[in-house]
Amino acid sequence: MNKEIKIALVEDDENLRFLVAERLESEGYKVLEAADGEAAEKMILSSDPDIVLLDWMLPGKQGSEVCTAIRNKGFDKLVIMMTAKAQDVDKIEAYNFGVSDYITKPFNMDVLVAMIDNKIKFSLSTDNKSEVYRFHGMEHHPNTHVLIKNDRKIELTILENRILLYFLKNRNQVINREELMMEVWGYNADVNTRTLDMHIVRLRKKIEHNPDSPQYLQTVRGVGYKFVYEG
Repeated sequence: MNKEIKIALVEDDENLRFLVAERLESEGYKVLEAADGEAAEKMILSSDPDIVLLDWMLPGKQGSEVCTAIRNKGFDKLVIMMTAKAQDVDKIEAYNFGVSDYITKPFNMDVLVAMIDNKIKFSLSTDNKSEVYRFHGMEHHPNTHVLIKNDRKIELTILENRILLYFLKNRNQVINREELMMEVWGYNADVNTRTLDMHIVRLRKKIEHNPDSPQYLQTVRGVGYKFVYEG
């Protein structure tokens, strides 16, 4: 299934780019390469890859600017940002450049491949259409972090996006906090339940009619949460 899948790899570190490209090609992906932001933007818009692996720090145009530009020009496939420091993730969250997800450098090649395989399984399984989840008159577009509610476009942060997507894939099931934290932040994350609860509160403000009395994203006392949807 990988044969036809194109990945645009944008990385100015030649050694890292070579290693990542070699590994992805050995997995059967077609890899297109660029070393700076300007070249990356042209390449992505002309070749329409399935996934973009985009470095945060680039010469010329920054990764965030490239992402904003391609999103504005209608590119709606997956964009995975490669960041070197944890605080870059905060910047991405704060400004919502339209990144689908991120991976922090230095990363393990097996982890990167597993992440890409997983994304492809979920995103490209439906005849290459971008995945859309509909619930209670709302639409969630996870690849572009958008929630459409009452015909209004609401931007989601990377973490809100991951949390909502996990709930939508596990509707009407009780999800304990540990499972959710593992899914959203990963196995080595240094996060506590208060951080998770804070993100849930923010997500409720975006999806609930009355966030203080949530209809969909309900708390299960002493355990975690449940996304209630009969549809």
